[in-house]
Amino acid sequence: MTDTKPIRRIAIIGTGVIGASWSSLFLAKGLQVVATDIAPNAEAALRKFVATAWPALERLGLSPGASQSNLKFTPDIAQALTGADLVQENGPERIEFKQKLYGQLDELLPPDVIIASSSSGLTMSEIQKGAASHPERCVIAHPFNPPHLIPLTEIVGGAKTSEATIRRAAEFYTSIGQRTVRLNKEMPGHVANRLQAALSREVYYLVAEGVVSAADVDTALSWGPGLRWGVMGSLMLNHLGGGPGGIEHFFQQFTGPMTAWWKTLGSPVLTPEVQKKLIDSVHAEAGSRTIAELEAERDEVLLGLIELRKKAAKPS
Repeated sequence: MTDTKPIRRIAIIGTGVIGASWSSLFLAKGLQVVATDIAPNAEAALRKFVATAWPALERLGLSPGASQSNLKFTPDIAQALTGADLVQENGPERIEFKQKLYGQLDELLPPDVIIASSSSGLTMSEIQKGAASHPERCVIAHPFNPPHLIPLTEIVGGAKTSEATIRRAAEFYTSIGQRTVRLNKEMPGHVANRLQAALSREVYYLVAEGVVSAADVDTALSWGPGLRWGVMGSLMLNHLGGGPGGIEHFFQQFTGPMTAWWKTLGSPVLTPEVQKKLIDSVHAEAGSRTIAELEAERDEVLLGLIELRKKAAKPS
């Protein structure tokens, strides 16, 4: 695989929530996007999503040449792949489907075109078994939802992914403003979702056990550690938590209490009864607010935080 070919034309396979969000981001970065999906009304839904996302992308700053008119749609996958420099695949999370799709993509694409999967749960080692000719150009590029706002992409190679593919993919996503995280080994759920799952397990446990309501546990999280996590990560915050002695003093001071808490963390079983308790508590917290209203509230605060972090960030 050559490293010199610029990535300017993106083929989007699958235009659900993630595919539509990726499309919006790529368009905002001045790239050409050709999307394909066989679902009924897929094109109309995609164009509506992009139009709705565009004001937020304008607020964050469009790249030269950015335009919604750079979006093309075709139900013909071979046509969508013509001239593509990178494929962002967002198909269903079924390994048989993925392997069959990757076999098709492998046959239709030149060998220097990266095939990047948004898969959150499947490993590339399994997916790329379908790409018999060029498995080395297949890589996981997993976003955090919604990718047009959340600038995180996890890069994970499979057993047959080349180092050149991993490097080139990381360079591309970094070039469009994403913070890339490289996993040195495959893990179910990658990194961000595993962290989220670990926290969710304790949240569910505390509500299920009647320790706290959904509203109060969400308040504790979003107005306590969540505020700090929006600034820097857990380990760096540990470093600050140690005061002048840094991370070394943090471990000296808190290893005992922290490991004692670990022993009492819950492992809830999501029975129908537990789920109902969680659902009822969440609806009580949401009140009369609709999903659309909650999404708008989330996105407005996200935009403000992203703008602030960009302003405060030091050049690399």
